[in-house]
Amino acid sequence: MSAKTSSSAKATEDKKQHTKKNKAWVVAVDMGYGHQRAAYPLRFLDHQEVINANNYTGIPNKDRKIWQKSRSAYEAFTRFKRVPFIGEIVWNIFDKFQSIDPFYPRRNLTRPSLQLKQTYRLIKRKQWGKHLIEKLGQDPHPLITTFFIPAFMAEVWEYPGPIYCVATDADISRAWAPMDTRGSRIKYLAPTQRAVERLRLYGVPKENITLTGFPLPFENIGEDEKIIKEDLWRRISVLDPKQTFHKNYHGTIEQFLGKKPSYAREYKSLGRLADKQSDSASWDKERDDNRVWVMFAIGGAGAQRNLACQILKSLAVHIKTGRIGMILVAGIHNDVKKFFEKQIKAESLTDFTGKGIEVVAADTKEEYFHLFNKELRHTDILWTKPSELSFYAALGIPIIIAPPIGSQEKFNKYWLGVIGAGLVQENPAFTHEWLIDYLDNGWLAEAALQGYLEAPRDGVENIKKVVFG
Repeated sequence: MSAKTSSSAKATEDKKQHTKKNKAWVVAVDMGYGHQRAAYPLRFLDHQEVINANNYTGIPNKDRKIWQKSRSAYEAFTRFKRVPFIGEIVWNIFDKFQSIDPFYPRRNLTRPSLQLKQTYRLIKRKQWGKHLIEKLGQDPHPLITTFFIPAFMAEVWEYPGPIYCVATDADISRAWAPMDTRGSRIKYLAPTQRAVERLRLYGVPKENITLTGFPLPFENIGEDEKIIKEDLWRRISVLDPKQTFHKNYHGTIEQFLGKKPSYAREYKSLGRLADKQSDSASWDKERDDNRVWVMFAIGGAGAQRNLACQILKSLAVHIKTGRIGMILVAGIHNDVKKFFEKQIKAESLTDFTGKGIEVVAADTKEEYFHLFNKELRHTDILWTKPSELSFYAALGIPIIIAPPIGSQEKFNKYWLGVIGAGLVQENPAFTHEWLIDYLDNGWLAEAALQGYLEAPRDGVENIKKVVFG
């Protein structure tokens, strides 16, 4: 063998070893969208695809049933919350078991919660998750999970590789930290400084916590942030039709986003992004308009569909006149998609489908996340309950905050307010009035820039650095 051939073979082998070294098991749970959405940008680290701990090939029936009971209970309580009077009372009782204690005054919060004790009891008595951990342990890459229960399972059943847990809210309950925080080897990847501090109050050693930020999709950021900066320049121009924000902060905008691109020269020259898969600023001439596009993202349980219809009814006049466009996100719920289509017809907006109104739906969550991320490229305002989507403010998308569902979402709402990236919704029946005022005053443009400046957006790269050194 020649020296050249030998060198080439060695380089190939080194590359294979490097690729193998930079692999991880990415584990989520199929419960709502939050934990899978956090795992989606990390999927390239897995061998084939993200593994759902509650729905993987070969899962024992006893494990599946335990997962199903917990998921069914949560979704049932979420839907029941809409029942007048009694629904709110019952939900508050249920939410108390998973609530997050007030942060101040700082104090020792190491005492395990009832929810945490029940989780460990199921893992040990029912051997819950043992099959999954033993299966993954046959090829022990680093295990990265976006839900705390698989992390506990990995530790209890002595997974031979390192264990990482990605927190998916701005603040987290005691249920996220293990029973024995001091003796645990779980490494936490936190999205916010508050989550870091909260884990410390739960007794997790500081060497087991890293502030990484939430993992966001690369297709919305791009190399050297080229995509996100192009999209943000366009978005800020659209959100500031009277140049109110630009007059005061033009220098600040250029300081962080670079020189203003030529295609963002005037508000009236802007249209929707055509090739949403590329990082070039090309525009769809057939859909070139002056609309401000509002995306309403419904949660995994589909509990806020009625709110979406209130907004649609209020904005119908602006959709018809070309002022506003609306993207209704139905996710993988076909019943929600049909519900939206029925409401579009009821508001006499059928003729505007594909022009002033769109419905985003898919058969699978992976397909849905892909479509959702593409739609975000030409979304100007994201209207959502303060779920894991709160972290998407880092992409330079202002958030209109719908009423939170659950304790963790109240803290996400608080976090959005603190960094200035979110505005609490006003009466949805009068959206056609207050939304225009928000635009004219430049408040949404300001929130877009604040999200970009204040919320971390390099979560994926930071997680890779922590896991692979």
